[in-house]
Amino acid sequence: MNFEELHRQQQTFFNTQKTKNLKFRKRSLEKLRDVILANEAFLYDAIYADFGKSRFDTYTTEISFILRDISYYLKNLNAFAKPQKVKTNLANQFGNSKIYHEPLGNTLIIGAWNYPYQLSLSPMVAAMAAGNTCIVKPSEVAENTMKAMAKIINENFPPEYLFVVEGGIPEITEILKLKFDKIFFTGSTKVGQTVYEAAAKHLTPVTLELGGKSPCIVTASCDYELAAKRIVWGKFLNGGQTCVAPDYLLVDEKIKDSFLDALKSQIIKFNYLPESEHYTKIINERNFQRIVNLIEQEKVFFGGTYDAEKRYISPTILQDVTWDDAVMQEEIFGPVLPVLTFSGFSEALHQISMRDKPLAAYLFSTDKDDKEQFVNKISFGGGCINDVIMHLSNDYLPFGGVGKSGIGNYHGKFGFEAFSHKKAILDRATWGEPDLKYPPYTEKKLSWIKKLM
Repeated sequence: MNFEELHRQQQTFFNTQKTKNLKFRKRSLEKLRDVILANEAFLYDAIYADFGKSRFDTYTTEISFILRDISYYLKNLNAFAKPQKVKTNLANQFGNSKIYHEPLGNTLIIGAWNYPYQLSLSPMVAAMAAGNTCIVKPSEVAENTMKAMAKIINENFPPEYLFVVEGGIPEITEILKLKFDKIFFTGSTKVGQTVYEAAAKHLTPVTLELGGKSPCIVTASCDYELAAKRIVWGKFLNGGQTCVAPDYLLVDEKIKDSFLDALKSQIIKFNYLPESEHYTKIINERNFQRIVNLIEQEKVFFGGTYDAEKRYISPTILQDVTWDDAVMQEEIFGPVLPVLTFSGFSEALHQISMRDKPLAAYLFSTDKDDKEQFVNKISFGGGCINDVIMHLSNDYLPFGGVGKSGIGNYHGKFGFEAFSHKKAILDRATWGEPDLKYPPYTEKKLSWIKKLM
């Protein structure tokens, strides 16, 4: 494929101004919704072929997100696109001031394999709502979902507006040589750095949704059973292949044994067997082996079994873990949960603060002071108190990282703004013009200027 020609076609189409039209945007979003619904079974089959993800999990963690995003923008687009009137200061009277949201232009979206539909198409929906054209490059690691997205998008939308590119490193390397008006990337910090470098050559703005080791603090004041239930669900959802999953636990040493038993009880209750429909396979052999290598059998409290042929790793809890262990040196991105302990809450916060800022952080506590310290003393992209992951499901909260876990955010209104430029306009009256700012300058004029400014 000639990527330069595709890029040129999208630039030409954007310059026709058609994508700025609100009716065009809404019709396009409605068409995308209809295309997804018409191909729902096809999308389920593709993702199951990649890593055995069930229809239930695919709908709740992928399809429903995209459909909800479309519905949200259809409902709110008029309000978002309407010029926002703001105050005009005294020096600019008589006049009025407004902020206009204009689309950035030609955008590139690079998706991730772990939630291939959501992480490729949800940013695309935001870009469409904001009035942009899009080239979408899903991850080739989930090959069948990549092909499925290419088929349903490329067969139903003109390439000068939306186009899904298939391929791997050679294709994305060529695409990144082009000058885009916005690049949106979801993936690892290492690849994010490469994308950022390519964007910098053209001064292209970026949103980078990366990762990191997301901590989960469990205090003695929490509801043990509820905390264990929510942590187990969030950690082992999608086979642990979730960028905002709790990566490790910091548990008050006073409740360690009781809480480990609560975790074990919930894992048994949820029945994560190789044949369980609700338990996803590891995406490929390379990732399977990487995760298995992180399991120190002598530290396994529960689980630790695996089957290479089925790409199955049982939900595994590690105890007596130290900060120097291999499992604590990288984001796990799999069904292994290390448990560390702390003797004082300040110590737990200090340990987190000493490390790279994570994409997410979680706290289980009923203590008001614990909650305030958690929010105010450590930096992270976003998170929950007394739950995990669910902050992503609120359209009114921004989702994004900080530091090495990402740049920028999206979801809801924040997605619209991520793909928009805020254009400032001052409209001045043509009467009542004072001479204060014009030469010749005098001390009297300066005196008035100081009062006005």
